[in-house]
Amino acid sequence: MPEDLRHETLKKVKSGKFNCEKELTLSVISGKWKITMVYHLGKDGTMRFNEFKKLFPKITHKVLTTQLRELEEDGIVKRRVFPEVPPRVEYSLTELGTSLMPIIDSMYYWGKENMKYFMDKDN
Repeated sequence: MPEDLRHETLKKVKSGKFNCEKELTLSVISGKWKITMVYHLGKDGTMRFNEFKKLFPKITHKVLTTQLRELEEDGIVKRRVFPEVPPRVEYSLTELGTSLMPIIDSMYYWGKENMKYFMDKDN
């Protein structure tokens, strides 16, 4: 979801001019890598930036940074900076982020159950 659409959705929520909870959920978790990032934080626990880079070798530094920042802004991910040299930064799910896990698990199982249909489907 383009960043401007995400911000527009959040503005609507704050102003009380929003009436589609599904769109809010999608605006928070949309992004090429966000759902998978939340999934891994939920299953594997706290992670560092370079661990995400290893999980997603095709993700650019900028995209990873942007998506982590958006998840942090939306209260899904907590960023903890340790006062060390070099600085160590860890990411973990907040309580709000953890509440997304049943949704993401359901999406995983739906995809797993229906993968064959899409593999066999004529384009």
